[in-house]
Amino acid sequence: MFADRVKELKLLNDEYSSSNFSFTVLYGRRRVGKTTLLKEFIKDKPSIYFLATLENFNVVLNRFKDIVAEFLQDSLLKSLGLTDIKQLFKYLSNKKIGKKLIIIIDEFQYLSKIDSSIPSQFQYIVDELLKDKNIHLILCGSIISMMYEQTLSYGSPLYGRRTSDIKLEAIEFDYLKEFFNNKSKEELIELYSVLYGVPKYLEMFIYSGDIFNSIETNILNPNGYLYNEPQFILQNEVNEPITYFSILEAIANGEHKIGNIAGKLNKNVQNITSFISKLIELDIIYKDVPITESNPLKSKKGLYFIKDNFFRFWFSYVLPYKSQLEIGNTNYVLSILKENFNSFISPIYEKLALRYMMNNYSLIKCGRWWDKDTEIDVVGIAQDYLIVAECKYSNKKVGIDVLKELQEKSKKIDSNLPIKHFFIFSKSGFTDELKKLNGDEIILVELV
Repeated sequence: MFADRVKELKLLNDEYSSSNFSFTVLYGRRRVGKTTLLKEFIKDKPSIYFLATLENFNVVLNRFKDIVAEFLQDSLLKSLGLTDIKQLFKYLSNKKIGKKLIIIIDEFQYLSKIDSSIPSQFQYIVDELLKDKNIHLILCGSIISMMYEQTLSYGSPLYGRRTSDIKLEAIEFDYLKEFFNNKSKEELIELYSVLYGVPKYLEMFIYSGDIFNSIETNILNPNGYLYNEPQFILQNEVNEPITYFSILEAIANGEHKIGNIAGKLNKNVQNITSFISKLIELDIIYKDVPITESNPLKSKKGLYFIKDNFFRFWFSYVLPYKSQLEIGNTNYVLSILKENFNSFISPIYEKLALRYMMNNYSLIKCGRWWDKDTEIDVVGIAQDYLIVAECKYSNKKVGIDVLKELQEKSKKIDSNLPIKHFFIFSKSGFTDELKKLNGDEIILVELV
């Protein structure tokens, strides 16, 4: 299913419309929808699509050659014995091309795995063979660290040669309804909290009823498609998966200070900083600081959270319970999940509330705020005022006590700006007493 991707599709079409040679690097984690985006982009354009695989290089090269020959309807090319990829592109570059031709190499990083000279060969291909041709070259890959190293980093032979690059992220929450047009807002929040916005995962749950049945079938089942998914992703990206796994499990279990994370691993902070940096680079975790910090990069109040909701779910309910799941004791894990499901969703609900405020108010920035003993779910900073919010994802209605607590906590925010609005977000609605206060200053939002 094709959803969202409006900006990315526009960028690709703008590149294609250029009268010059175009070179796009497209990368992002597995299952995020890169190939689906490319299929949508090329559906009405002449294109050559090649998927690289980890095989003998001659086998891969000949397969690519045959695809090009078939596109060109060129029996001579099919009969040629080529020894490197430069020869194929030289042959192609000598062909007369009318309408701009798109050439896509998917899983490009595998070519470099089987031939380390590939980035240098593509430097020659771009600089000498294609630079004046009516061609749009797209190199696509799903191992983020390798794609960056081979195509975007300063040390890459291809550095500075791209005309555009796209790091494809998970789709936004607002687009989930295109996958699930029969689901309620609450059900969409549950699905997003477990699956994030990864299209492949979402498609697997389209025809499911109860979310817990789908989780049991696809995630908690040792034969399920998603049972080992984060393990596969990390093993492709990093050299010491055990340390990364331990860091992510510690964060998933509530340790957000780097000192506490290191303590869980029985290591010094200095020993895990490179691992933390790598996980941030891979977009799996992020560092959060109080929204009022004037210099976030130098703040000593940083806390670490898992950005990818599916990784967070897996490190909360799959990895710690693998011993039970492997012997078929799924009901035990499901009972723990059901008991804690609202608490698990709460941080994601806060992020959705944050987006709601950013989309509906002219804010400079918006995020969480905390000090030593106080925490506020969302604080929005405008030019001359603040907005504060409390988010409650529970099965009971929110009462006036929550508002009063928020008003008291807000007095501690280190800002000279006045508070203009107090927001309360609730999954299950509000008491009649609190509803009477709903107005301009106090704003009640059910779900998001």
